[in-house]
Amino acid sequence: MKPKVAIACQGGGSQTAFTAGALKALFANGVQDHFQIVSLSGTSGGAICALLVWYALKKGDETVWKRLIEFWEDNTAQTLPEKLFNDFAIKTLELTSKGLVPQFNLSPSSPWVEAWFSLTTQGLRRRFTDFRALLEAHIDFRELAAWGVRPEPPVLLMGACNILTGRLHEFNSRLEPIKIEQILASACVPNLFPAVAIENAAYWDGLFSDNPPIDSLIKQALVGAENIPDEIWVIKINPTTRDQVPAAPDDIADRRNELEGNLSLFQSLRQIEDFNNLFLAGAFREEFLASIDVKEPIKIPKSFIDDPDHNYHIPLIEMSEALAKTLNYESKLDRSPESIRRLIADGERQGQDFLNSRLASLGGG
Repeated sequence: MKPKVAIACQGGGSQTAFTAGALKALFANGVQDHFQIVSLSGTSGGAICALLVWYALKKGDETVWKRLIEFWEDNTAQTLPEKLFNDFAIKTLELTSKGLVPQFNLSPSSPWVEAWFSLTTQGLRRRFTDFRALLEAHIDFRELAAWGVRPEPPVLLMGACNILTGRLHEFNSRLEPIKIEQILASACVPNLFPAVAIENAAYWDGLFSDNPPIDSLIKQALVGAENIPDEIWVIKINPTTRDQVPAAPDDIADRRNELEGNLSLFQSLRQIEDFNNLFLAGAFREEFLASIDVKEPIKIPKSFIDDPDHNYHIPLIEMSEALAKTLNYESKLDRSPESIRRLIADGERQGQDFLNSRLASLGGG
């Protein structure tokens, strides 16, 4: 029987083009021939990647990764005006982070911001300047509405933060139809986009609560007893370690963003580690474990960082160290073709290496 696998995709703006490359490598090299993908989860850019793969699987696309890569190619700065706009925006942000250019804080809902954006984006493709239009070009949300609830695997979970309650919210394909507002909510960076209203709630980026959804992947009430995974694979964007303590203002901001992005991830992994420890210690009755379809500890691919007190379970699909060292916070907004393609290529290499390792493990076991 194929091991059941849940794939969780961490958010990180444009850097999640790496996730697209990793997912392409998995599905282009026959991951479904050896594993049953029972769920996909993601936050922000990771939610976009998870959604596009989930959509392709549900539609029965012959090439699962094609729609995902086409989205990222469409998301790049393609024309000369788009490249100039992108380069100017990234360079301005970098100079601001270094304290060389004054920073003016304005609400993304401000008429001044809307007027400035409208003026400076004249002549650019609508799909380059309007995130909703870009999504609608690659996903038929009317089709999703017609599908309604999709309880069969894989299940899709997308994380967002309810601004007023401060609580995590997960949009779940097993419990409700998937809507464009949900992905807009998961990717709503508050200093770039106005809050996304859905029914009586308002949402910001899921980075503030769950990046990405992990512990929900092992909850029967959310994914169904038949979809409890044997393994959880996490495609991770934010690096865990740094070689030295940051001192410059831009380095401090960059490292702070990385730590914030990893906070909920490590908390969720620790919860699963605690569950596994209780399982191994015999804390659960066999009848209870059978009721939630758990036969053995949940497996998280391991790349350990040893310290005197803990072994942290770190997801194995990570950027190469060489690439990670070249990135900064501003690169999470960089849509230059060179940057996006470099991220996708590294994702493909890391995804291929990861899959080879898992297949070798299966063959040896």
